[in-house]
Amino acid sequence: MRKEETTAVQSSDRIELPQITRIIDTTSGPVRGLVNEGVHTFKGIRYGAAPVGPLRWMAPQRPARWKVVLDCSDYGAPAMQMASGATAAPAGDYGMLMARVFTTPSELKIQNEDCLFLNVWTPATDNQKRPVMFWIHGGIFAYGSGGQPVYCMEDLARDHNVVAVNVNHRLNVFGYLHLGELMGDAYKSSGTAGMQDLVLALQWVRDNIANFGGDPDNVTIMGQSGGGAKVSILMSMDSAKGLFHKASIQSGPGLIVSRREPATAAAKALLDELGIQPGDIKSLQGVPAQTIIAAAFAADAKNNAGYTRARVPGMRRPGGIGYIPIIDDVAITRDPFTPDAPAVSRDVPVLVGYVKDEVTIFTAGEPWFGKMSEADLEQRIAMLGPMGKPLVDAWRKIRPDYSPTYLFTAAMSSMFAMGGSIALAERKAAQAGAPAYMWYLTWETPVAGGLFKTPHTMEIPFMLDSYRRVRAFAGPDPGAARMHQQIAGAWVAFARTGKPDCPEIPHWPPYDAGKRSTMVFDLESRVVNDPNAEVRKIIQDAR
Repeated sequence: MRKEETTAVQSSDRIELPQITRIIDTTSGPVRGLVNEGVHTFKGIRYGAAPVGPLRWMAPQRPARWKVVLDCSDYGAPAMQMASGATAAPAGDYGMLMARVFTTPSELKIQNEDCLFLNVWTPATDNQKRPVMFWIHGGIFAYGSGGQPVYCMEDLARDHNVVAVNVNHRLNVFGYLHLGELMGDAYKSSGTAGMQDLVLALQWVRDNIANFGGDPDNVTIMGQSGGGAKVSILMSMDSAKGLFHKASIQSGPGLIVSRREPATAAAKALLDELGIQPGDIKSLQGVPAQTIIAAAFAADAKNNAGYTRARVPGMRRPGGIGYIPIIDDVAITRDPFTPDAPAVSRDVPVLVGYVKDEVTIFTAGEPWFGKMSEADLEQRIAMLGPMGKPLVDAWRKIRPDYSPTYLFTAAMSSMFAMGGSIALAERKAAQAGAPAYMWYLTWETPVAGGLFKTPHTMEIPFMLDSYRRVRAFAGPDPGAARMHQQIAGAWVAFARTGKPDCPEIPHWPPYDAGKRSTMVFDLESRVVNDPNAEVRKIIQDAR
């Protein structure tokens, strides 16, 4: 049971509790939240029936209508987190590190299969029809939730007069276990259940957001890392057509998805770990969720068949993410952006980009980080394959101040998101439909003595206006405030109009394969044509 929020607001002469919102009717029943410093906040709105028992691994269902007013004063449960089964994982395991970045210890305690909840922040529950900004969390399809402090969108709604939404959905083995070949046709789309959850959440927005002061005809979907890949996939799904009108893909370009064959192998490994025979769906439905998570982690560690996401050499293999979306020919019928941009979202403009030092957030705990000599670098270059030496040489010219450690991570970062983001922008631009706008963040966070430089997730606290809540990551003002003004300004302008131009930055032209115009975000942002061209060419020549 969710407890009512009791955080008090201190005034000069009294303590005020948050006010209660008016009751809002939704397609599933009435809801009521809290007004916090002027923002009407509704947390933990149920958009789907509990996907448990017979509904485990099935397409999401609308919830049965409730009559009693639903208390929406606190977040709903996050999805089961893959890290919860990783009690024996090594301390440096990439999956565990991601869990610590994206999931709080309290969330691990309340995680639940019953996780189909969304959160809404709005300046007023009127009929103003504000732009809707719909955030999809990252976490490599295995971790995360909308309840993270960095994902709190209260200030975004207040400061920018938008309606903000974020969402929980099924993850890992509960969202992406393909059972079609093992449990029959009823489960032929079980390997895309988590993506189907997001479609259902967007349908909820279409049907209800006007009652929360939002415009259902002006919805922008946004996601970073795994969330960016989810946005990419939604852009290719016929069932999502018309549910959103703009898209932002951040450090997570999803060019391809997996296939049924490796997904079936991963599912069979899980059944073997549990001692369940193909066809015995009742036994599988009866296994406790925590037992499934532990077995999935163990099976994935033994069997890498389900893991097709490109690896970045030099980082430990992510733990427990062998369960990812596939082409099931039901919900997902093609790769998102391969060989071209999907026709179903031809008219949807896209923001796409990446940050300068993507992988430092993952590698800072490695024993070699900050200690690499030139001789060490020469040895480690081989880990990057044929691109290694050319990439390091190119970055040495671009960033002559970088130490061997940062030259190595710069090369890895190029392979992590740069090439895919550029390929996605090129394919979107070649479609000659709605435009693509490319960005690149170079501002470095000063926290930890500048250890991370510009790491993966760096843009999130600025574009979601949550940077005051995560100072340990975003750093102090005036730098953090300046980055927020520019980045949030651009994202909100894009959500309003489909163009990211705003007073805080120069004019931002669309991307094309000729000029390759890119907004380089820093304290003084600027448009650069084909930034880091030599690095781009190395990556593209290797494709």
